[in-house]
Amino acid sequence: MPLMKTAIHWFRRDLRLTDNTALAAAARRAESVVPVYIQSVWSGSHHWTGSHRQEFLCGSLKSLDESLRAIGSHLVVRRGDAVEELLKLARETGAEAIYFNRDPDPFGRAVEERLAKEAPEWGIELHAEKDICIHERDEVLTGKGDSFRVFTPYAKAWLKLDKPSAGGRLRSLPFPKKLSAGHLPRLTDWKIESAGKIIEPGEGAARTRLTAFLKEPIGKYGKGRDFPAEDSTSRLSQDLRYGLLSIREVFERCRAKAAELPAGARPSAHTFINELIWREFYMQVLWHCPEALDQDFNPKYRRMRWIGDEKDFPRWRDGETGFPIVDAAMRQLRETGFMHNRARMIVAMFLTKDLQLHWRLGESWFMQQLTDGEIASNNGGWQWSAGTGADAAPYFRIQNPWTQTARFDPEGKYIHRWVPELRDVPAAKLARPPGASALAKGYPLPMVDHAEAREKTLAMFRTVR
Repeated sequence: MPLMKTAIHWFRRDLRLTDNTALAAAARRAESVVPVYIQSVWSGSHHWTGSHRQEFLCGSLKSLDESLRAIGSHLVVRRGDAVEELLKLARETGAEAIYFNRDPDPFGRAVEERLAKEAPEWGIELHAEKDICIHERDEVLTGKGDSFRVFTPYAKAWLKLDKPSAGGRLRSLPFPKKLSAGHLPRLTDWKIESAGKIIEPGEGAARTRLTAFLKEPIGKYGKGRDFPAEDSTSRLSQDLRYGLLSIREVFERCRAKAAELPAGARPSAHTFINELIWREFYMQVLWHCPEALDQDFNPKYRRMRWIGDEKDFPRWRDGETGFPIVDAAMRQLRETGFMHNRARMIVAMFLTKDLQLHWRLGESWFMQQLTDGEIASNNGGWQWSAGTGADAAPYFRIQNPWTQTARFDPEGKYIHRWVPELRDVPAAKLARPPGASALAKGYPLPMVDHAEAREKTLAMFRTVR
């Protein structure tokens, strides 16, 4: 097949040169490739993102541009409506085709559908590739052809399927001459400021994190992942969210590492691989049930009235609940854009089961704060904790923040780090209600009695059962 003269590669959630499906396809089929990122133009605040994630995005795009320049290209940035800007760029460059990797989220799919309607009118080919998931859309189904609603059978079916191999790194990319690049995105473009110290962005930093995780932590992940004060997680979630690493490479390297580990450590690696499958499970759930972004996945809970007072939300949001483990997690989130997974479960159950507030409040706040904010996983995790989602925790499973503290922060290291008012309070006192006296000067008493809150929540759920 003869090469086309010019093609566009539209970067979205694939900000890397290694094992990038659509980019590699464009490079094979065109004499020159225009790598473009279309920057959104919202300003001030956004329901689904915030300064942590936008700062990470800016850094990752800068890193991507540097990588492209090293192979004879550079990143083109346009601002505005993605469909309009892509079609303008195609006319400007004479591009015959636009390549991109499919987005699993409803918002991204809606843009793709618009592009699919308009591009043919201009004689432009579209090439949408599978890249963000190992198995997407309708690849993992029940024997009856339905989507899975429970994780374990989904995971078993997922593991039985053949896995694609990871590709290599792009070594050259001819770029059309005389094309304005535009300036790389900056936080000031959205009229926002840096809100804390985020993890290092860019493909190089992501690859360093993956290598470090495979050296040792993966063999301890099974137990260590539950302790927020320990450094036993992969810290790769934001890298998968922005495609600084391909899911194929992460899975492939983790599976290979698992085979090398001693028998006693091998289950830890498989536990991490299971988390990669959870990511795809939630993407599949959202693909087949996009309404889960607006309402409970389980229909029987859609008529339940959440009885909490939204005036309590700011105390949860700001880490001022009087429950040390909850406050530590919420402050870590605000200051770093990250929260440990065990802590995410604790604070989510506290908001929904102790304060009886709707999970959508917490879901939105997390998306505004998390550097690794992934719409499908975030929605799935919140509905799991609330008891309303796919394969959710039973409604009567209500975590006790005090016992969670005793089990997963027994020495108080996590709390002492993130709640400075409590740094001199012995760990034993952090794991039980303080009674009538505050744990420390300036620190609030617990805003609810957990035992009483639990009974209220059980009664709330019983109204629809």
